[in-house]
Formats: sequence, structure tokens, C-alpha cells
Amino acid sequence: MDAMQHQRRLFVFYLVPDFTMLALTSAIESLRLANTVLGYDAYAWRVASADGNRVRSSCGLSIEPDCSIAAERSALSTLSRPGMAIVAAGRNVEKHMDRSAEAWLRECGRRGVKIGSLCTGAYLLARAGLLDGKRCTMHWENLPGFVERFSNVTVTTRIYEIDDNIYTCAGGTAAVDMMLHLIGQDFGDRIVASVSEQALMDRVRCSSDRQRLPLSARLGSSHPAVLRVVEEMEAHLAEPLALSELAAHAGLSRRQIERLFRQEMKRSPARYYLEVRLERARLLLTQTALPIVDIAIACGFVASSHFSKCYREMYGCAPHETRARNDDVRPYETQTEPGRASDRPSRLSSEPVAA
Repeated sequence: MDAMQHQRRLFVFYLVPDFTMLALTSAIESLRLANTVLGYDAYAWRVASADGNRVRSSCGLSIEPDCSIAAERSALSTLSRPGMAIVAAGRNVEKHMDRSAEAWLRECGRRGVKIGSLCTGAYLLARAGLLDGKRCTMHWENLPGFVERFSNVTVTTRIYEIDDNIYTCAGGTAAVDMMLHLIGQDFGDRIVASVSEQALMDRVRCSSDRQRLPLSARLGSSHPAVLRVVEEMEAHLAEPLALSELAAHAGLSRRQIERLFRQEMKRSPARYYLEVRLERARLLLTQTALPIVDIAIACGFVASSHFSKCYREMYGCAPHETRARNDDVRPYETQTEPGRASDRPSRLSSEPVAA
């Protein structure tokens, strides 16, 4: 232990405007509590921003960083090089892409620095090319846009993912679970248990835990046939399945599925399927700058006019009006970087991927 006490582990948290405060403080507080439990400062951290100026979070509070990305790039060749660099992001992450930050992240990777992300920070990692051919995760609400944006990244719905030296988490309190995993690697389960007690946590979640509530809890139904049909619907949004195909997956007839949905969901399966596709479209409208026609296609609509009609009936406004209300959406980038963005969808895995 004496030898370990002299190996202070340094983390750098890079703040993207509109970052999620809950995720950032959850990560840092985990390190602070570990220091408290250990009785010495095993972990240290500093905060960086693109220009060294204050960064406003999504909740409106701002943080004064310790340094800029330029300073961090210089530090990579000194003794103050971090052991891990973590990108903390949140809402409107696509608006705040920064080439200097991407270059810094790539250099961190080349120098053996572990790299991580909180919430939507995986966007920067993907833009920097660090997630090519790797697994990652992020907050479930931002998954649709990311899936449409990056073609060679496997995205999962786990609370955190580890692939080689890349650590990504879904944000929120999942940041605690990811940091506890790191602390456990350094000091073992006993210290992790003590940190959890300090934080009043009744259990430590593992990486394979899912972000959202179980489907039965979200739907308010536990009927196995209904759950199987809804899972198939959610897995086939771009190319919707016919009701007869959905019924076959559930091992029931079309009429039985119709009756079950009326009973359990208070709507027809066709209506529910449409609502799921329109919900995905709304997320893409607010979380990405994809053209509306591309969003319509990605959500299974063959004609943009039909998409607009259905969208207006459900949300009371046209798709372009929803986008206009999102003041921070930037123009769509028609020129994409080789190997980064593509018009082909990413691989989205709803099941935990074996590490």
C-alpha cells in the first residue's frame, strides 16, 4: 500500500458546453470519496475547457476550469500528464464539436492515456476516430441520433462500456458505477463497498445493467406476447414489420395480437407502432441536424408528406416547427469526414455485449 500511495492517479475532465452536471459531479465525488475512505489522496483531478473560460452546464450553473485544451496538449509531454481523460457532455453536443479537443484526445490515445466519456461525450470520441470498430454507450435519449451519425461504432444500451482503454457511460448516476469500477481495479471490492456506503448507495451496478426501466415497467404490461411484439417493433423502426410478421414472432394470430393490444395498451398495435416511430423521429429532430426527409426514412416513412401529416396529428405541429423550437440545432453537415460519419446506420445493440 505504501508504494501505491505515491502513485496518485490524475484525471482530466474536459467540459463541453451544456454538459450534464449530475454526471460530472457523480464522477468527481466518487474519486473524492475514495480518497476519504483510503485516508490519502490516491486520486487527483483537474477540469479543462476548450479556451480555459467558464463553461455553462445544462442546468445553468457554470464551472471555472483549471486550464485550456492547449495547456492540456502541452502537459502530455510533462510529468503532469493525466492517467485518464474524460469528456463530459450533455445537450446539443453536436453544436460544440472542437477540432483541438479531438486532436488532444487522439494524442492522449497514442500516449497510452485512458479515455472516457460521460453522457453524450462519446460524440467527441467518435469524431476523433477513437471509437472506430469499438463498443460504446451514451444516454438512451441520444442513441438514435448517434446511431444515424456514426456507421462503424457498436452502440449498446448498457450503463457503461469498456473496450480496450476506452470507457464510456450513459451519464447521470451511471458515472458513479463506471468510476467505482475503476476504483475497484485499483483497490479492490472492499474499498468500493466503503465508497458506496459513504454515498448511501444500496448496491453497485455492473456494466451489463440496462439504462432504462424494464420494458414491462415502461409499458405497464407484463404480458409476454405484448412484450415480444413491442421488442420487435423497437428493433424494426426503419423498415416496419407487418402485423402478421409481428404476430408470428409472438406465436399468436393477428386477431389475438389485436385483442391483446386493445386490452393491455388501450390502442391497436398499428397505432402503437406509429407512436414509437414518431417518438424516434422527434428525438432525431431535436438531437440531430439530419434533414427531415432522412429522418422520415429512418423512421419507416416512405413519403415525407405522410410523415409530416402523422407527426402533426400526434404532436400538434409540423416536424420543421419542432426543429425551429430547438434553437441550438446547427445546419446539417453535408461533408463528412472519411471514416467518421456516414449515411449508413451504426450497429445498435440492445443486448449486453460480452466483454
